[in-house]
Amino acid sequence: MPQFNEDRRRAALNDEVHARPFASVAAPLAASHLAVLWGEGGAEADCRHLAQLCRAAGLPPPPQEAGHFAGEFGAFALRWERHSEFSSYTFLRPDAAGEPFARGAAAIDKVPQDWLAALPGSVLVAAHFVLLRAEPGAGDAALLARALVPDTTAGSRIAGGGALAWTDFRLHEDGFGRILARDIRLTPRQAGRMMQRLYEIETYRMMALLALPVAREAAPAITRIGDELARLTQSLTGIAGLDDERRLLDRLVALSAEAERIAAATQYRFGAGRAYYALVRRRIEELREERIEGLQTIAEFMDRRLAPAMRTCESVGERLEAISARLARVSALLRARVEVALEAQNRDLLASMDRRARLQLRLQQTVEGLSVAAITYYVVGLVAYAAKAAHGLGLRLDPELAAGAAVLPVAALAWWAIKRIRRGLRRD
Repeated sequence: MPQFNEDRRRAALNDEVHARPFASVAAPLAASHLAVLWGEGGAEADCRHLAQLCRAAGLPPPPQEAGHFAGEFGAFALRWERHSEFSSYTFLRPDAAGEPFARGAAAIDKVPQDWLAALPGSVLVAAHFVLLRAEPGAGDAALLARALVPDTTAGSRIAGGGALAWTDFRLHEDGFGRILARDIRLTPRQAGRMMQRLYEIETYRMMALLALPVAREAAPAITRIGDELARLTQSLTGIAGLDDERRLLDRLVALSAEAERIAAATQYRFGAGRAYYALVRRRIEELREERIEGLQTIAEFMDRRLAPAMRTCESVGERLEAISARLARVSALLRARVEVALEAQNRDLLASMDRRARLQLRLQQTVEGLSVAAITYYVVGLVAYAAKAAHGLGLRLDPELAAGAAVLPVAALAWWAIKRIRRGLRRD
């Protein structure tokens, strides 16, 4: 046997494709199916509740991380599966005889009722399934009239003519839907796959429709945001000043925040609805339906009833995306307008600063001229005082002549010194 370093996830990933095997069933069979949305405890609470049923029957409970469980409980068999946001329970009662869907004949009637009442979460799907043997000359029309509502009954030959299946997508007086099938030439594994697909069509149909109330709730808010955005867009051309632009921008920010809140509240549900709807269509394709004269097929029923609901959800999602894009464009236009206005203000401010700089330069030049005159006046005064002192000491020096002769040299020297200082400051 070759030796190699095996990835620790290899076995789990390989077993994933075998995680939910189909049951092997045969007619006559009665089954009941529940899809339970998780409550506050999530999947862990659901798994703990299943463990209580197993321990009461003396069976080993599944591990907490299990995604699938199958067990025999005497009067019934149970198949449990964990999904992304719900758990499904399928209770099987083989060799069921008597009138289909009669009181007390359902598989779930054999399950402890106190355990059912304590199921964590909320039941979204509940349906009975009855599989009958093929009987030549069987009066299926009379049976369907007793078991299903004729106005909404859909049915077809499935699995290449190996079986017949009917359902009316109604909740009957016991709160359960009903699916009736007749086995013509199916193997037990084929019958199990057929039952699983029919249950999954019903389950995923209801899970997909969870997006419809969300869409109906979000639609008025999206319409209101769109109407207000149209009014704000029209008011762009009538903005008087920067204050109006700021108020308009604040309102656009508020609308964008509301649109993002709606998107955050609906994004997951709309995405899940699309995924569940795709699963419904895939399971219908896998049935390989053939028409029964006078009945609509399951695919036709879904196209007429489920598809419009899903298109409504898609439309609301698309409208929300379009509103968000429009908000982004209008906000960008308004920001561009504000930026242009700010640039104009900056340009005027720079021009004003330039004018002030030129005035300061002229003032500086004037001050420099005055400074030269003041320095010259004071220095010449000092020269005059020095000349008077020298004359007093007996030197032949006329103070006034000395002061007059010093004016030009002192003025030139003061002017040169100030220019040199200013040149040094410019270099710095």
